[in-house]
Amino acid sequence: MGFFAGLDELVRTSDVVVDRPRGTARPRYQDAVYPLDYGHLGDTTGGDGDGIDVFVGTATGAGVTGVLLTADVLKRDAEVKILLDCTPAEAELARAFLVDLGIGGHLVKRVSGSL
Repeated sequence: MGFFAGLDELVRTSDVVVDRPRGTARPRYQDAVYPLDYGHLGDTTGGDGDGIDVFVGTATGAGVTGVLLTADVLKRDAEVKILLDCTPAEAELARAFLVDLGIGGHLVKRVSGSL
């Protein structure tokens, strides 16, 4: 099974839990406002031990459109954040948000037909 096919399966078999809706301030940094719905996949484990993080966009039905790779020096962790139903502009908003937080955000776009 390919990388994106694996993510598709995780999304398909998990509840998407949005705990920080678009426009919500980040708890530790009130000046940082989430540009998209943000949460995690229920019953999964990401790099930080919590559920796999997910940004949810407005392109309903698009599925997993990419991932953002982060490296947080302060937390000393690296993570993959799924972009679900994100337009290209929304993916860029999510990437810029993470860059502004200082944890980077290398965007890996899903190429049509990629597994």
